[in-house]
Amino acid sequence: MISIDNLSVSFGGWTLFDEISFLINPKERIGLVGKNGAGKTTILKLIAGLEQPTSGAVTRNADCTIGYLPQQMQVADTTTLLAETAKAFEEVLAIEAQIESLTAEIASRTDYESEEYEKLLHRLNDANDRYHILGGDTRDADIEKTLLGLGFRREEFDKPTSTFSGGWRMRIELAKLLLRRPSIFLLDEPTNHLDIESIQWLEQYLSTYNGAVLLISHDRAFLDNVTTRTIELSLGKIYDYKVPYSQFVTLRAERRAQQLAAYQNQQRLIEKSEEFIEKFRYKPTKSNQVQSRIKQLDRLERIEVEEEDLATVNIKFPPAPRSGQIVAEVKGVGKAFGSHRVFSGAEFTIHKGDKIALVGRNGEGKTTFARILIGESEPTEGTIRIGANVSIGYFAQNQDDLMDGEFTVYDTLDRVAVGDIRTHLRDILGAFLFRGEDVDKKVKVLSGGERSRLAMARMMLEPHNLLVLDEPTNHMDMRSKDILKEALRKFDGTVVLVSHDREFLDGIVDKVYEFRDGGVREYLGGIYYFLEKRKIEDLREIERKAPAAQSSSAPASQSQGKLSYEQRKEQEKLIRRHRKAVETIEAQTTEVEAQIAAYDSKFATATEYNADDYKAYEALKQQLDHLMHEWEKAVYELELVEEA
Repeated sequence: MISIDNLSVSFGGWTLFDEISFLINPKERIGLVGKNGAGKTTILKLIAGLEQPTSGAVTRNADCTIGYLPQQMQVADTTTLLAETAKAFEEVLAIEAQIESLTAEIASRTDYESEEYEKLLHRLNDANDRYHILGGDTRDADIEKTLLGLGFRREEFDKPTSTFSGGWRMRIELAKLLLRRPSIFLLDEPTNHLDIESIQWLEQYLSTYNGAVLLISHDRAFLDNVTTRTIELSLGKIYDYKVPYSQFVTLRAERRAQQLAAYQNQQRLIEKSEEFIEKFRYKPTKSNQVQSRIKQLDRLERIEVEEEDLATVNIKFPPAPRSGQIVAEVKGVGKAFGSHRVFSGAEFTIHKGDKIALVGRNGEGKTTFARILIGESEPTEGTIRIGANVSIGYFAQNQDDLMDGEFTVYDTLDRVAVGDIRTHLRDILGAFLFRGEDVDKKVKVLSGGERSRLAMARMMLEPHNLLVLDEPTNHMDMRSKDILKEALRKFDGTVVLVSHDREFLDGIVDKVYEFRDGGVREYLGGIYYFLEKRKIEDLREIERKAPAAQSSSAPASQSQGKLSYEQRKEQEKLIRRHRKAVETIEAQTTEVEAQIAAYDSKFATATEYNADDYKAYEALKQQLDHLMHEWEKAVYELELVEEA
């Protein structure tokens, strides 16, 4: 268990967090959400011990281990895929060497009755026990299962890591992290470099993992399928919801409505008090009332409401210029690089208005086909014929390299915008997270993610009737993705999308082309229809292999051991003790709440400010916060004992 207690982080007078507290319990699956810049990544770094808070503490159990995956990290490239992944078992390898050394020494000794010989046997026994606990027996199988799940192929196991792209190297680090089996995973955008199949495998792995998970992600489906609790960071505070992301969105809207109503009521109270003070400030007969109102305003805890970016930004792609009914004819297309055949036999027609997803494991040819479609690459077999009057807009991961680094963010859009849209350029930039002074930055100083978002914003201003978009959402937050999704849904042209984000594709595409095992297969339906069909096909494949496996397996024993009478007595005593602790805290909480309520009533009718009363009131509120934190710990410990 990890306890975050009164954590504050400040930078030069600006506060990122203000005394936030929460618990992370074993086996919990938590999604950490909030606006860009709210401090989500900072929270992960504080828990991992990579940064220190201004005040407060992160407390971990002595046996708690942490596995942290940042968005970007340095990866090794001096060995093979298999050897690099095996580094996750460094302790196992060290114990293996120790066992070999001890075994050799024991075999060479003849002093069987000596104390030294007995110590060697004990050391060997302890080393073997530790080896089994750390998974030494299943190490090779675990490595293979994890690498295959993350999309690597067996024939790649002996390839040098230096031959893999940056995205695949991140997968190697993720594989090592998973194999270390820490007490808690801290994952910062783990799906950025994964394809749909690998994301689904990771979902399954994390949802059944024996430890805790705290993750940041802009993939709604991934959050819903993995997490059961959502912690929102907003205005330096946290809001804790014991529900997955989709339910959190509903509950947050309800909380925000209540918060907004309370804020508006308070603003009316402040306004009336200030009017009264201003009106009667110089009237001696009203001096007591004026002073009372001033003190009341001074001690008022101001309600803050996070500014909501809902709005009103209604960004659309320009109307698609007229094209023929046939946008592209793909006949027997394939691509090979030397002796390596990426895919072959692609045979289909793209019609005007089609919204198509290209999916499949990384390296199967999705991006390669997209580049062939736009004419950046030539097929090594077959032909593609582009239809009449087709104007192609292409977004790729290197799209940002095509922009002039000397232009500002605003100028980059202003130079391609025409007509009324020019009056909405700042709204468009805001939708893609460029606000305030950001719009005056030069392109050359932007990060890769910022340039990528700017390239997409620029593309939304240019008239095309065929959009080919390769992973357009990688650097976007949820709001930007929603705006882009709605714009694509309403676009009256043709769209070809390469994406691993199921929630983004859902509602846009009506056809899916899967690149798999060197071929291309068509599915007439949306992304979830495709995933359901693929699941059915995979099950059929498993069923074909099942009989042989079943015949060789023996039924597992169903017997379970029962607690002895003494053990039951001890457990009941432990439960009673923990219940008593919970009840004691609840009684203390009730008493403190009553005292706070009494002060609230007193302050409501007070005509003079009493510093001692206010000091006692603030102390009671702090005591209540502490009691609620202790109550949560006590209830959790009671649940653990009751479930044992």
